[in-house]
Amino acid sequence: MKEKDLLNGMTTDGSIAAQTIAEIMVTRVVTVEMDDSLEVVRAIFQKVKFHHLLVVDNERLVGVISDRDLLTAISPYVGTMSETSRDLCTLEKRAHQIMSHHPVRIHKSARVQEAAEQMLKRGVSCLPVISAEGAIEGIVTWKDLVYAFLRASYQSEAVGA
Repeated sequence: MKEKDLLNGMTTDGSIAAQTIAEIMVTRVVTVEMDDSLEVVRAIFQKVKFHHLLVVDNERLVGVISDRDLLTAISPYVGTMSETSRDLCTLEKRAHQIMSHHPVRIHKSARVQEAAEQMLKRGVSCLPVISAEGAIEGIVTWKDLVYAFLRASYQSEAVGA
């Protein structure tokens, strides 16, 4: 990512404390249903560049699956010459069996600092962004926070130069 890309989306004063989640969140999210198989989850992760899927039940957020959750749940022999039918059975597990239940959520009006504090306090790498009505509006990940802090740093350097 180039410096000009990092600067894009800064608040007018360059302050990270003044930024809201709405300014840094990703609105393109992919969801899976609770009963989707790990084979489906695996196929999604293989096709996309992100690392978290939101698990829904009747369009309501019920969990999060990270690519690490998936790697832990399936046999390391799947797709190799050593693969057995028992290894393939790990792909038949369901999303609800490996998801993180009761995910920590955040509202888009929250401050970036609050998201960072929540991620560190709760030991999570993403926060689903949820409306007051409970609708999924986006997601913010640790990478989004790093980019926000870098933008603020570059902005303050540019102002001070």
